[in-house]
Amino acid sequence: MKVVLISCVSKKKDYPCKAVELYDSTLFKSAYEYAKRQNPDQIFILSAKYGLLKIDEIIEPYNETLNAKSIYECKTWAEAVIRNLRENYDLQNDEFVFLAGDRYRKYLLPYIKNFSIPLEGLPIGKQLKYYKDNLRGAKVEWTVRNIT
Repeated sequence: MKVVLISCVSKKKDYPCKAVELYDSTLFKSAYEYAKRQNPDQIFILSAKYGLLKIDEIIEPYNETLNAKSIYECKTWAEAVIRNLRENYDLQNDEFVFLAGDRYRKYLLPYIKNFSIPLEGLPIGKQLKYYKDNLRGAKVEWTVRNIT
């Protein structure tokens, strides 16, 4: 199975709606469109407040980010996300694609064997260009890391 994980963003609508509609930034929308083109079995949003979100889950707007949380809080958040992922996915054999910053993936990666981070190390401007190029049809590749 292939699962794409997209991090939340700070720009949000100000009313309850589906998670995929709540996040209102070009970066998030581009990441989501890119994720859909990868033909995953599932796309989730990594939310600082709600943890692992299904894209069609109705949620309230919030103002929280992992960037403002302590290491302990980030680890606790990651443990909850991993528990949720384990319910339906094999963390040793399924493939996980992270479209998320370091803070949102750092404490998840030790639990996941096969993962890719196609935009690792790219500043936001270059991430947007990557998505734009890919969504326009330019060939953009990544490799899955197999941690042993």
